[in-house]
This record gives sequence, structure tokens and C-alpha cells, in this order.
Amino acid sequence: MSGHRHRSSDSSAVRHAHIGPTGVVGPVSPLGRTAREESEGLSLVAGATLASGAGDRARDEAPDDWRTCFERDRDRILHGTAFRRLAGKTQVFVFPDDHQRTRMTHALEVAQVAVAISRAIGLNVALTEAIALGHDCGHGPGGHASEDAFAPYVEGGYDHAVWGADVVLEPLNLCAETLDGIRNHSWSRPAPATPEGEVVSWADRIAYVCHDFEDAVHVGITAAELLPPVVIDRCGTRHSQQLGSFIGGVVDAVAATGSVGMTEPLAEALGEFRRFNYDHIYMRPASVEQSQAVIRVLRALVEHHADRPHALPRPAEQLHGVEPGSTEAFRQAVTYVGGMTDRFAFDQARTLLRWPDAELPVGIG
Repeated sequence: MSGHRHRSSDSSAVRHAHIGPTGVVGPVSPLGRTAREESEGLSLVAGATLASGAGDRARDEAPDDWRTCFERDRDRILHGTAFRRLAGKTQVFVFPDDHQRTRMTHALEVAQVAVAISRAIGLNVALTEAIALGHDCGHGPGGHASEDAFAPYVEGGYDHAVWGADVVLEPLNLCAETLDGIRNHSWSRPAPATPEGEVVSWADRIAYVCHDFEDAVHVGITAAELLPPVVIDRCGTRHSQQLGSFIGGVVDAVAATGSVGMTEPLAEALGEFRRFNYDHIYMRPASVEQSQAVIRVLRALVEHHADRPHALPRPAEQLHGVEPGSTEAFRQAVTYVGGMTDRFAFDQARTLLRWPDAELPVGIG
């Protein structure tokens, strides 16, 4: 359908999606980027990251007419290949079924938690959302096991946060503030340079602790009544209760201290919740066995492609002078294999390496 013509009183023809009355707003003076940057200075809390004066990119670009620099980053990540591939990458369970989280749904839930916090305390929502959506784009197939798989081939080891910011998302030419938040979202990394980045660090932990447990309950690995009493007492047993409690703990901490953190009772509960997940989900024998299978397959794929770098699907000029088995060949191979979805990686193991099906990771349903 091409829509429906409508002629207004001022004789200007427009086209509507529906017949009959349509939504009316106005009078409207469209707010361009500059006007909305000015409004940030009035509406955001002191210390929030303002788009005005930001937007430092590795390659200079003219600013957008309508979007702030951080809104532009969010859109680039959302439409990017790396983000789309997260739909086919493990969160906890390899080959997740229709109800289990993928790395993409994890990123979306982190964004929801982070935006809820940032909006409540007056931070820059667009920057928060950009960091949250991009924070796990450096993950390879098979979950965190991919970091162990790739570590021997990358100088200094493979950290999905650093790799995501510096390698995977580099073509998007994101702002320095966005890349900093992605690079430093892991608690083992230096503190992010912005309060929005710190919010995402908390939101990431809140989201995965709560939803990994919910997924594990769904497949019968554990049960809500087995949670430590401190978690049940302070956060409840339902996913919505737990998220609400932890989000409130961050908002309350910021209101009381002016710094991004979590009130002590809830931080203690979150820590006990996470330890429970490690003991009963992540480190259970079946999970460890799966991780070892992932590591073996991914290392075999990296070594296969590092021995044949010129067969990689890369522009010829990018591979010019790259010798088989060289440091650069392994870096190119890790970049390629790290970008694979679970299914594509394990199909490649079958077709390229003749890997026995019995030795491939399997899903949990």
C-alpha cells in the first residue's frame, strides 16, 4: 500500500498511513541537534556527560543535523553487523532455545537496566544505551570460553571488552566516551571515564546474574528456593523483583552519596547471588565440559585459518604480506573466528576440519 493522500487547510498535500483522523501534534518547531544539546545542559545532573563538546572520533566527521553524537553511536551499533551476530552467540547455553537468552538479548536487557538507572539519576541516556548495546560485541562464539580459546593468540590475552572496542567496533568510528565505556565495562578493567560507563558496569552484572539464574531455573538446573537466604530476603525469587531491587539499590546509592554504586545490603545480596550462579550454573561439571569443547573447536579453527591467511574473507590489501603462522595471521584468524556465531563456527568445524559431531558442544534444552 502507498498510503492515503490528505490535503490540509493550508493546501499542502501529505500522505498518511491510515484513513481518517490521524495523530496531531503541534505547533511544532523541530528540535535539531544543537537545540537538544543545549537542553541536555539544563536537564542532566551535574557530572553527566554532555554531547556538546563531545564526539571525539578517530576519524573526523561532520555532526549530524538531528542526532547528538551519542545517539549516532547508539544507532551505528544497533545497525551494525557485530550487534546482529550477537543473536547467534551464547550467553550461558550453547545453541539457546526459544526461551533462553542469547548474547543479543543480554545486551538489550543490560540497556534496559542501565537506561532505567541513568534516566532516574539524570545521566545521558543516549550514551548509556550506546555503551550497553555495544558492550559485548567483542565476544566470540561459545560464551566466555572463547576468551580462553583466543588468549594464546593475542598479545596480552583476549579480553572481549578491549577487543570489542578496539577491533570489532573500530570500523564504526564511535566516540571516545562510548568506546571507553565499552572497553572498561568489565569490573577487572580500569574504571570508566564517565558515570554512564559506570552505570553500564553495574547494569551488566545485575542483568546477567538475574537472567542467567532465570534461564537455569527454566531448564531445571536449579530452583528459586535454593537461593541463599540473603538473596531471597532482600531481592525475592522472581526476576522482576530482583531487577527492581538492584536497580533501586543503585539509584538510592547515587542519591545518598553522589557516586555510582549500590547500597551495601543489596551489593552483598548481588555478590551472594553471583557466587551462587558460579557454583550451580557456570562451574557445574556439564558447563565446564561444554566450555572445554568450545575451546578445542575454536583453537582448531584459529590455527586452521592462521595457516591459510590469504583464504580469509578479507580485502586482499588487508592481507598483503601476511605470512602463514605469523602474529598478524593469528590476529586476522582470531578476528574472523571471533565474529562467527555459534552455529557457523561449529558448522565450519564439521566441514573444514571434519570434526566429529560427538566432540562438538551441544545445546541444553
